[in-house]
Amino acid sequence: EYKIYPLSFAEMVAHHGLLEEKRLLAHRMVYGYYPDVVNNVGVEKEILKQLSNSYLYKDVLLLEQIKKPEGLIKLLQGLAYQVGSQVSYNELSQLTGLDAKTVEKYIVVLEQTFIIFRLGSFSRNLRSELKKSRKIYFYDNGIRNALIANFNQVELRTDVGALWENFMVSERMKYSQYSQNWTNSWYWRTKEQKEIDFIEEQDGVLTAFEFKWNPDAKHKIPKLFLETYTGSEFKVIHRDNFEDFLM
Repeated sequence: EYKIYPLSFAEMVAHHGLLEEKRLLAHRMVYGYYPDVVNNVGVEKEILKQLSNSYLYKDVLLLEQIKKPEGLIKLLQGLAYQVGSQVSYNELSQLTGLDAKTVEKYIVVLEQTFIIFRLGSFSRNLRSELKKSRKIYFYDNGIRNALIANFNQVELRTDVGALWENFMVSERMKYSQYSQNWTNSWYWRTKEQKEIDFIEEQDGVLTAFEFKWNPDAKHKIPKLFLETYTGSEFKVIHRDNFEDFLM
């Protein structure tokens, strides 16, 4: 089985070096890694608009013979706005006018065509841990931004935290796949709204990651998680140290 992703951070580093790819980081967060976008500097918006219209809508609609394209479009836009947040199929149903079962079916189709992917919640020891919630991410930031028609640069955006989280999680997924770095992945949240962005388990060891675009942003060490899961680790990934996370 082969999984066809957009280009990755590690691939572009191999192409023209780490310093150049780090210089382009803010640009990648907005326009993403689809090959046509990377290879055609200056017309990224036009290419992403074409990709989102022809690929996301027409091909997926034909694949599953979806009869309500406006519902699929509203669903994709709703998911784009909720990147980094818990997703409720019932809330998406109200937003799109589709029933909850249809929403879940469309999400499965979008996963199968490598547009989005789900990240489930981690739960083992605490009664307060959320057990059946999920987040949904896009494999490519550019497609996500095209869906909400927002190509503003990073310094002008109010959703930079969501952009950074989507970029980190999606690139980590590519890295793990390409390097055959077999891990289990989740996010963590309790009923008291204590949360960790991303958790990995490898060889029995749990590592918790928090994503902060700003290296100076405040963060809280998740004491409850570290005390409950002894031997686990905690790392903050920001724009000054992220390369080790993706390579």
